[in-house]
Amino acid sequence: CMYSTLHTVTNKPLASSRRCSSARARAAVLSFLPILTWLPSYPVRRFLFSDVVSGLSTGVVQLPQGLAYAMLAAVPPVYGLYSSFYPVLLYTFFGTSRHISVGTFAVMSLMIGGVAVREAPDDMFNVLPANASNMSATVDTEARDARRVQVAVMLTTLVGIIQILFGVLRFGFVTIYLTEPLVRGFTTAASLHVFVSQLKYLLGVKTQRFCGVLSIVYSLKAVLWNITSTNVATLILGLVGIVFLYLVKYVNERFKKKLPVPIPGEIIVVMVSTGVSYGLSLSDDYMVDVVGKIPTGLLPPAAPDFSLFPRLITDSFTVAIVGFSMDISLAKTFALKHGYSVDGNQELIALGLCNFISSFFQTFAISCSMSRTLVQESTGGKTQIAGLMASLVVLLVVVAIGFVFQPLPQTALAAIIMVNLLGMFKQFRDIPNLWRTSKIELAIWLVACAASVLLGLDYGLLVAVLFAMLTVIYRTQRSQSHASDLSCCFSAPKVPCWGIKIFHSNSSIYFANSDLYVTSLKEKTGVNPEHIQAARKARKKQEAKANDNHSSPPILFLRLQYGKQEVTREVSSDNHVAVQHINGPVGDSCPDVDSEVVHLKTPNAVHSIVLDWTPVTFIDSVGAKAIKQVSKEYAAVGVRVVIAACSRSLLAELDTLQFFTGVMTPDVMFPTVHDAVLHCHHSGSCPVAVAAVAAPPPVEELS
Repeated sequence: CMYSTLHTVTNKPLASSRRCSSARARAAVLSFLPILTWLPSYPVRRFLFSDVVSGLSTGVVQLPQGLAYAMLAAVPPVYGLYSSFYPVLLYTFFGTSRHISVGTFAVMSLMIGGVAVREAPDDMFNVLPANASNMSATVDTEARDARRVQVAVMLTTLVGIIQILFGVLRFGFVTIYLTEPLVRGFTTAASLHVFVSQLKYLLGVKTQRFCGVLSIVYSLKAVLWNITSTNVATLILGLVGIVFLYLVKYVNERFKKKLPVPIPGEIIVVMVSTGVSYGLSLSDDYMVDVVGKIPTGLLPPAAPDFSLFPRLITDSFTVAIVGFSMDISLAKTFALKHGYSVDGNQELIALGLCNFISSFFQTFAISCSMSRTLVQESTGGKTQIAGLMASLVVLLVVVAIGFVFQPLPQTALAAIIMVNLLGMFKQFRDIPNLWRTSKIELAIWLVACAASVLLGLDYGLLVAVLFAMLTVIYRTQRSQSHASDLSCCFSAPKVPCWGIKIFHSNSSIYFANSDLYVTSLKEKTGVNPEHIQAARKARKKQEAKANDNHSSPPILFLRLQYGKQEVTREVSSDNHVAVQHINGPVGDSCPDVDSEVVHLKTPNAVHSIVLDWTPVTFIDSVGAKAIKQVSKEYAAVGVRVVIAACSRSLLAELDTLQFFTGVMTPDVMFPTVHDAVLHCHHSGSCPVAVAAVAAPPPVEELS
């Protein structure tokens, strides 16, 4: 009988989950097309002007970056413009972040360029002049560039397919193995590769482009070997551009609160250098390399060259994971800042669709850019309408005035790329900080950087991930013990504790499981700060609507569910609490008024959460940041997070990681769970939720 009852109970949710309904179909559509969740209620008067200004500002930055990063991808500059239009347009419909700016990205472009050069090196396109056996062979640049475009397009197609499959299979968690020190070390190494690759354009020397192991050494050696053939006009123009862009970035950062929009230094450099090049005929008279032919209009769709599939499949996995890790890290950062959430799996699908569909229109793989995202957010961007406007700016250039940029010197684009690397070079400051806080994470940073510099970005990333996994094994198996004196022993009467949750997880907290720990904490406790904030915003919206209509204040009903019984609480706008008991089954309707109904798992107002860290043996900087961030989120909704049963070695690690700052002070640490519960019971109150209507249950422990 017990088995049949259990079988019936456990199969009901499964049967209901498999049942198709209009609500499930609608949820699936909204999940696949997030634009449908916010566009119907888009506040035109409040958001449209800000989004338009932000989009125009971002588009002005995206235009020169698209031209410049195409050089990194080893394809003609116009393909950078294509990659700055189609993916940005598609992300507006499929992306879940409201603030990131997708498009060309230096690290991704460099990785694609390395693959393109490997598959289509200059040696494959040497042409001997007719009737001139004593002359050296020349490179057929048109045939070479066409082949490299085919390689980049096919790689982008595979990247899109992989990202879509990962998103459908819910593999968004793969990026947890790219811990923050690893990513920062890897991107620092990538910035060094990018910087060295642009030296030949800055100096105006002709060198071969290298890829693979020690490519950065060979590239630097080739530039230094040919430095005597430096084009002085090219060097002067590039240095002037670098100095100007650096000063503009300094002014934008120093006076960002006073400037309505950042000064568009990149587009100024592009326009001025193009005008100077055209007016002084730098290409003809001074042998300055320029962008060259930019065809007007968009290319018709074409199928990729699938014969390249076997040679590119390994590279596509690397590019897909790196691109997604960059996207999701920025998306989560700005989502936390502005109080909304992003779906990692939907972001994978969105990036995959952007890459896959756009590849048929001759684009290369994209991700998001920190510099453009900061511009889009700082100029007032509220939604991806800003990204849509930025893509239209690029479209205008492609279909109408692209030919204007044909005299643009390549050294100006090199200057733009080099100055944009300043933010990544600042990551070298991580070394002294990690030395003070975590030697193991410093080792991860150094291995990721050194391996990526010497072995190339693909092999370097693989070595870094393997090393990070080895550190996890080392930390997990390293045992620490200590003896402690029991200074006091006491017994306290059992008291009913109302609104306290104890969360227990049988694992340490580090980069590989920090997101899972936070997600499980919110699910098990039933207290999600995002949902509480959303309920508050909905209530404020109702109050504002009621004030506009000169009607009575809205009523908020909170329905709290106890199995088949439920309690409905009516909260008016003046914080008066009227309690109504409904003893019928779940599903009885509330009074027929405009109301917001929130289902909670338990009828108690949680004011304190105790984290039981008895099994936690170590924590890294990523885990510490995750705990601090979730504590800050809970503090914003009036829920206090305290930590109990923390070992001495773990306390020392937390102190080294500078954990006790902001909302996290030493006062939140308790020697036992019992002490933490007593403290929360005596000092805690319910600052956010309504008053209790029934006898409080005992403390609920969650594992």
